[in-house]
Amino acid sequence: MMRPDWSKLRWLMPYFGRQRGIWAAAALATIVTSATEPVLPALMKPFLDRGLQPGGFPLWLVPAALLLLFTVRGIASFLSDLALAKITQDGLVLLRRDMFDRLLDAHLSLFRQQNATALSNTLVFEVQNGATLLVNAVTGLLKDSVSLIGLLAYLLYLNWQLTLIVFLIAPAVAWLIRTVSRRLYNIARRTQTATNDLAYVVEENVLAARMVRLHGAQADQARRFFGLSTALRQLAMKTTVAQATVTPLTHLMAAAALSVVICIALWQSRTGLTVGGFAAFITAMLMLIAPMKRLSEAASPISRGLAALQRAIELIEQTPAESGGRYQAERAQGRILMQSVSVRYQDDARPALDGITLSVEPGEIVALVGPSGSGKTTLANLLPRFVQPTSGRVLLDGVDVSGWDLRSLRRHLGAHLPPTAQSQALRCLDDVTTGAERIASNVRALQGLATRSATQPIDLAAVVSASLRLAAPSLGSRAHVIRQIFPVRPVIGEESRIGQAVLAMIMFSSSGFDTEAANAANRIVVAVEERGRDVVVEVTDNGRDLPPEEARRAFDPFFRSQTRGAGVGVGLGIARSVAATLGGEVTLTPRPGGGAVITMRLPAVAE
Repeated sequence: MMRPDWSKLRWLMPYFGRQRGIWAAAALATIVTSATEPVLPALMKPFLDRGLQPGGFPLWLVPAALLLLFTVRGIASFLSDLALAKITQDGLVLLRRDMFDRLLDAHLSLFRQQNATALSNTLVFEVQNGATLLVNAVTGLLKDSVSLIGLLAYLLYLNWQLTLIVFLIAPAVAWLIRTVSRRLYNIARRTQTATNDLAYVVEENVLAARMVRLHGAQADQARRFFGLSTALRQLAMKTTVAQATVTPLTHLMAAAALSVVICIALWQSRTGLTVGGFAAFITAMLMLIAPMKRLSEAASPISRGLAALQRAIELIEQTPAESGGRYQAERAQGRILMQSVSVRYQDDARPALDGITLSVEPGEIVALVGPSGSGKTTLANLLPRFVQPTSGRVLLDGVDVSGWDLRSLRRHLGAHLPPTAQSQALRCLDDVTTGAERIASNVRALQGLATRSATQPIDLAAVVSASLRLAAPSLGSRAHVIRQIFPVRPVIGEESRIGQAVLAMIMFSSSGFDTEAANAANRIVVAVEERGRDVVVEVTDNGRDLPPEEARRAFDPFFRSQTRGAGVGVGLGIARSVAATLGGEVTLTPRPGGGAVITMRLPAVAE
């Protein structure tokens, strides 16, 4: 069975024991509070022996004595509580400072061995609870011990024969405290682990909520959570049973001693024991039960406090710090060399990197490309020493990174990027990723347009949809595109050439809108439908007015339109040429109220 390590109290002294003046004030106030415990039963003797007799003493002495007694005890108790709070909070500040300092320079293996929930609980909650329990328990021991000594001294003064009977229960109480203390410490340690495991399950399911739902793992996670909750409940019940056992057993021992004392006292009363002396003795003896009960229960908070602080002690004392070399440089050249580098996270697992050799010269840019799990992150983490190579060497400017001073090394590698810059970099990365995907889509579409394809039946609806995707970046937010594309019969032609013609029609319509400002009322309607024996592609916009003269010359090569921008007529000329080659036509008609309608007719394949 795991036992409390009482030597840890000495380890905690530099944190909670350095304020000797405050400790002295707390001890003095506690002693005053406890030393006045026997005063109340001591007052009972004269009150009963003399107060009930005529002319015994003035009655005003009774309230005066009681008020004075409880005033002194109240002031001493207030000062004691205030001093204890200051000792606890000041010690916590120092302890948390050292814990966080160790967290900042701890070897990175710590973060693989313990999850964020366990470390957060240790640093924030466990040390708070442990320190409060321990400091209060230590001062409680002092207070109850002084009260017990004072009451026993008074009992010896009244009747030493009866007091000896009280001493008989001391060995039994000591055995009970020692046994329960060991069990409570063991349960407290197991409760800490169970609490961290339960919190980690909650954290996992919050952070990975989408993955849990994607893989349908709700039932498994619910069973896991219920199992840990049940284990935590069992430990809580065991703690309650252990704590609840102490009080009735202590009371039973005290009742046995009390019954013997009363019998002997009644027998002694026949030989001169006064009523006041008997009442004072019984009162003092009954008052012994409270400090004895608290002393018997002190094992619980001390055990739980030591168990809670055990993790803090292990973090500071047993967690190794990162170690680096002494080499420093004002400015790194940036020459990187990896020689037969292998990384294996577990001895029985496949290597994350296996015999990698890489050379990067200053100013050279290298991109790490590969599927997830191929070792890109591991390779990048070798330079700042976030990962240690199992074999091989990693050199920066000809010096092994293990010989570099860690601060100097990571400063050169930009490991300490400010949070604002980090967020900006992430946003830029998202923009670059989105742009790259869009460029890839456009390149595929342009390849289709630039490649001469064979004359064959073409799905005109699909060609128009592809042209719209290609035009989307140019359209931007200038106009809202409305698609009215219906299934139609195929047409005979070259897919790339027809796509060029449709794209030219869409771009001419988009040039009718302001390029600087968006307007929700701007619309381009792209329709594909059959009209008789023809398949028609019609692009309609509600942009700027198109004068009749410009409408007539829109198909001329290199015509510069004053309302639709420069050079757009060249595109429409190509569209007309493509349609004419396939036996069709392209027309441009101004719309009443603004805008234009561009229509391309192509003969459909006969059924």
